[in-house]
Amino acid sequence: MSEQPLDFRSRVRNGEHLVGIFIKTPAEQPIEILGGLGFDFVVIDAEHAPFDRVTIDRAMLAAKAAGIAALVRLHSGSGPDILSTLDSGAHGILVPHVTSADRARDIVSACRYKGGRRGFSNSPRAGHYGRRGLTEHIEFSDRNVTVVMQIEDPEALDEIDAIASVDGVDALFVGRGDLAVAMGASSVETPEVIDATRRIAAAAKGAGKALSVFSAQTADGSAMAQLGATLFVAGSDQFYMTQAAREALAGFRELGSTALKRSAN
Repeated sequence: MSEQPLDFRSRVRNGEHLVGIFIKTPAEQPIEILGGLGFDFVVIDAEHAPFDRVTIDRAMLAAKAAGIAALVRLHSGSGPDILSTLDSGAHGILVPHVTSADRARDIVSACRYKGGRRGFSNSPRAGHYGRRGLTEHIEFSDRNVTVVMQIEDPEALDEIDAIASVDGVDALFVGRGDLAVAMGASSVETPEVIDATRRIAAAAKGAGKALSVFSAQTADGSAMAQLGATLFVAGSDQFYMTQAAREALAGFRELGSTALKRSAN
């Protein structure tokens, strides 16, 4: 049976330089476009964007068609939330507000059949609608589902080494925006947020886990790469649509202004 891209988790764990985009728009076309451009992955943002089970399912179909890996940033990270997302065919999950090793272990357990508590069904897309047998589906899923913990609360820093060391955690995602807000900082570039980011990066490196960051500018991405980041979320579909539309509008406004001046002369 063919499967879209099988090696994403191994690429994360091997420290490959991977570039993805947040998807904020509950539609298939942005995912198809990004897959066609050669991005390594997308992150369906069910935490901050209007995604539900149906729109996540459609997003997974688009990712499969475009040959791009798809993670889902969950709304709550509850067991049923994780189960439905993985059944839809997601390559992995990004769980917000992970503050303890116990929470990290619960999340990993919900993602795994063997040694875990993921409810079994091979009837959804993840099991090729029943065409993948029980043993095959269990082994395939446990081998390929990517689990990323989002660290964005100051209290998580007290347990960051323990969180990073949990078996089955593949990467730590630094939520610098939420850290800044929680710390009362004015930006993600303040000393306290930079220090927290370095602590998270050190924990990931010490545990042999990947470090993931949101970085919409290459200069910032370069700084994060120096800290060890390899998994980059380089903006969002809405960010790039806004950026390109703003530039186009400014250019045509200037064109109109120039034409008006010429006609006046």
